[in-house]
Amino acid sequence: MQALTPIVAATDFSAAAGQAVRRAALIAQRLGAEMHLLHVVHPLDLYPGPDPGADFRMNHEQALQAAGKNRLDALAARLRKDFAIPVVAATRIGRAHTEIADYAAAKAAGLVVAGARGENTLLDLLMGSTASRLLRLATCPVLIVKNAKVEPYRSAIAAVDFSPGSIHALELARAVASGARIEVLHVYDTEHDDRMRQAGMDEAFIRDRQARVLKDAENRLDIKLAGLNDGNITRHVMAAYPAAAICDRARTLRADLIVLGRHGKSGMQELLLGSVSKDIASATDCDVLLCY
Repeated sequence: MQALTPIVAATDFSAAAGQAVRRAALIAQRLGAEMHLLHVVHPLDLYPGPDPGADFRMNHEQALQAAGKNRLDALAARLRKDFAIPVVAATRIGRAHTEIADYAAAKAAGLVVAGARGENTLLDLLMGSTASRLLRLATCPVLIVKNAKVEPYRSAIAAVDFSPGSIHALELARAVASGARIEVLHVYDTEHDDRMRQAGMDEAFIRDRQARVLKDAENRLDIKLAGLNDGNITRHVMAAYPAAAICDRARTLRADLIVLGRHGKSGMQELLLGSVSKDIASATDCDVLLCY
């Protein structure tokens, strides 16, 4: 797993973005990482209505960028004082999700942090939320901040399906939520059983197969955790529909962080983001960290 530095935090100066920025600063402080604070100005051509003209549009966007830079510089100064971390401030003009992803790639960021909702409600309705679109473009782990309080994580779930991407979930959880209780969770997708039943396969065979798969998952997790366990890591294996089960488990454990991979066994990022990862990021009340 690559080092989680620098950390890029995106802000539109909304309350949700403020929570994300402080979460990013707290993680940077704990990891000794550099933080980059990024503000993206939406160009006028993203809004509905008549074209205001090229000169007016350019002047308007430059004025917004200058105003944003002043606010960003002030915010960066506060973060340096409050968290004693290096902070780089930057502004861009364009589509937020694209600019954030491009900036993170250019800086070889180890982590991008964003709020679940911003202040551009109209744009979110027209185009989909920046956070959900960012997940499709970012080439590094993305943390979607939803917790109301910014404090060290106390309870985390690292959801694994033994795909190459999900194997990093535990490593990321340990890095970002050091000191927290971490449950490594594997959910056997019962949709596989449903399909076998639809195909007319024997129920006893289906149940026996599920039991063998669950036992194999327990053994694989025990092997993986044997040299890692410091007393704060446990494992849990269950059969259910993954997205709902992970969210339910997070509520049961009062988890404040869920970590999971964006790629499933199919390796199709778009497919997974349209199902498990996206569903969890939308439905849960706690922070969600998605990795490769």
